[in-house]
Amino acid sequence: MRVLVTGATGFLGARCMRVLAENGLSPIATGRRAEAAPEGFPFIPADLASSDTLAAVPSVDAVVHCAARSAPWGPRAAFERDNVLATENLLHWAERTGVEQIVHISTPALYFDFKDQIDLHEQAVSSWPINLYAETKAKAEALVQASPLPSTILRPRAIYGPGDTALLPRLQRAIEAGPLPKLRGGRAVTNITHVDDVCRAVLQSLNVPGSDGIYNIAGPEPLRLTELVERIAKAQNLPLRWRSVPLPLVLGAAQLLEVTYRGFRLAGEPRFTRYSVGIFGYSLTLNTQRAAEDLGWIAQVPLDEGIEGVLRVAKDRF
Repeated sequence: MRVLVTGATGFLGARCMRVLAENGLSPIATGRRAEAAPEGFPFIPADLASSDTLAAVPSVDAVVHCAARSAPWGPRAAFERDNVLATENLLHWAERTGVEQIVHISTPALYFDFKDQIDLHEQAVSSWPINLYAETKAKAEALVQASPLPSTILRPRAIYGPGDTALLPRLQRAIEAGPLPKLRGGRAVTNITHVDDVCRAVLQSLNVPGSDGIYNIAGPEPLRLTELVERIAKAQNLPLRWRSVPLPLVLGAAQLLEVTYRGFRLAGEPRFTRYSVGIFGYSLTLNTQRAAEDLGWIAQVPLDEGIEGVLRVAKDRF
């Protein structure tokens, strides 16, 4: 099976390329950064938001759509271009060229609300997206679902693993900038998901006939975010300082920062946003029963093993 992997220059896309190849598939990479192309694979530079560039991509049997703007902050036009227009162009191209299956990588950010949410099922999408990332990913999901192509939508929670440039490094930078606020006594729990488990979900989606639908993909057990931060600090020999702060106070400060950045069109991103505060303040865990039943997927990387492996490999590299 020939599989086009979009966003193959990113963390998840690059790892998917290798997992698909190791399991007998023939992946083809595409992305905007030719200098970051995964070695040993065919690579076609393409900007999915520009429909003209897709003409150079050869026909394939399936598409794994990892490409997205996943930043917590940024201009609306950039999110609409990279998450909505790019998905729309890709789907039109796939329909024209005879693609038989789409695996679309979405996000559990669609569930976020300012309250504890435990063991969420796939229908629990919030009616008020927390940020532009969640809003535009919801639009992309709707495009995929409206397409006549067979499609599987995966919502992996907090992907980590060797080569991670987002989750653990972002937490380390927060530790270094400390002190960190301890909200609601630090009791918020979440799932984090090893990149290899996400790639296995992609593989299962391609291998299981008729796997249309939306599936939560999450690590094997909940984890307190304060515990994860403490592990990172210990592994990197960083002084960790906590400061107990009322959650409403920090949310108010985050909202003020967001209004200031948008109102004055400031460059960069706020030090913290309502979403980042909410992640530390409220629990959010996912139910993955549907993925187990329909795809035969369960998380295989034990939490302790995965975290220790990443911290060992990434030491002094965050």
